[in-house]
Amino acid sequence: MATEQFEDLVDTFAFLDDWEDRYRHVIDMGKAMPPLEDALKVPATKVDGCASQVWLVPAPEGGTFHFRGDSDAMIVRGLIAVLGALYDGVPLNDLHSIDARAELGRLGLNDHLSAQRSNGLRAMVERIRETPVG
Repeated sequence: MATEQFEDLVDTFAFLDDWEDRYRHVIDMGKAMPPLEDALKVPATKVDGCASQVWLVPAPEGGTFHFRGDSDAMIVRGLIAVLGALYDGVPLNDLHSIDARAELGRLGLNDHLSAQRSNGLRAMVERIRETPVG
């Protein structure tokens, strides 16, 4: 039940043979994201459970889920971009039916992230899943 953008990312990861190339791609995705305004980097948007500082701001609009995010770590900014590919543009009613662990597993992230990064990624997914859908 992944978005077209996420399917494109899966295809890109399949094309990149080396995990280092995939890692660089994730970092580049993070670099391409617009930064979050400092006014939105507040305790209410901060994600607990991440080794780095992470902020996620859900912005559902017209029955569709959107969010913005930022981090002080480049790889984590990239992981936020990966979550954007997975979740951004999904109908709110479908938000909770996405199996993020399985979808992210298709990228091989489970095997290549440190325990701290994996915990942080889970915390970000939980924050997204806490978005009211109706």
